[in-house]
Amino acid sequence: MDGVIPGEAAIRMAAFLAIFASMAVFELWSPRLERPEMASALKSRRWFTNLSMVVISSLVLRVIFPAAAVGAAALAEMRGWGLLHMAGIDGIFGGVFAFVVLDLAVWLEHVVSHKIPFLWRIHRMHHCDVGFDVTTGLRFHPFEILISMVWKAAVVIALGAPVLAVLLFEIVLNGSSMFSHSNIRIGARADRLLRRVIVTPDMHRVHHSAERAETDSNYGFNFSLWDRLFGTYVEQPRRGHDGMTIGLAEYRGDEPTHIGWLLRLPFLSNRRSK
Repeated sequence: MDGVIPGEAAIRMAAFLAIFASMAVFELWSPRLERPEMASALKSRRWFTNLSMVVISSLVLRVIFPAAAVGAAALAEMRGWGLLHMAGIDGIFGGVFAFVVLDLAVWLEHVVSHKIPFLWRIHRMHHCDVGFDVTTGLRFHPFEILISMVWKAAVVIALGAPVLAVLLFEIVLNGSSMFSHSNIRIGARADRLLRRVIVTPDMHRVHHSAERAETDSNYGFNFSLWDRLFGTYVEQPRRGHDGMTIGLAEYRGDEPTHIGWLLRLPFLSNRRSK
């Protein structure tokens, strides 16, 4: 199933590089927060670690699950599997429906990763970053990437999601993760308007607060409506964006900047602050 869309890998890589470069330049040009952990030598270590993790995770995924979600969509299309195929729904409506359902599925997966201790052991690698910028949106443990891909593939097959819709969703999901984690300044009015539909950096930054009640909020990546609909939306951090502590209270040392420690983190004790 690899290469079900001609040039798929090149399309995804081009999109990734364009979005990453844009967010990185925007952060330098107009940063939202100026903090020691987001500048100087510590930022260099964080960027090296976070970018190394995305390379490792991508390689693991390529070896274990080469076809990924797009391949699952191609398989479902070939076999006629899934709700949309059985209902005879295709075209733009089917693609939009699949995109929205996949976004809800990713939101649900994110919620569950905070609620089930085994999954939190894996997901906390993402949260123990003491900074918050475009690279944080790429910082996921290889185990989490694999679990997420299995879940997305299952949803894709159950839906019979169109191949093109799945490819677009994967590109948008990756891009929105970089955008929502970026340290860019957006005016208050623009932020209020945007977050009516999509997740903005200020909205998602609340989710990276060290305060447990705020960590367990604002789970969305693309659409902001899921958090509003299911009661997990928090508008602003209690201490404000300038005063909030980013990361996890139990991991305030330099361990979160070491690749080896991060890879071992799922096997370490499962401490959580209240």
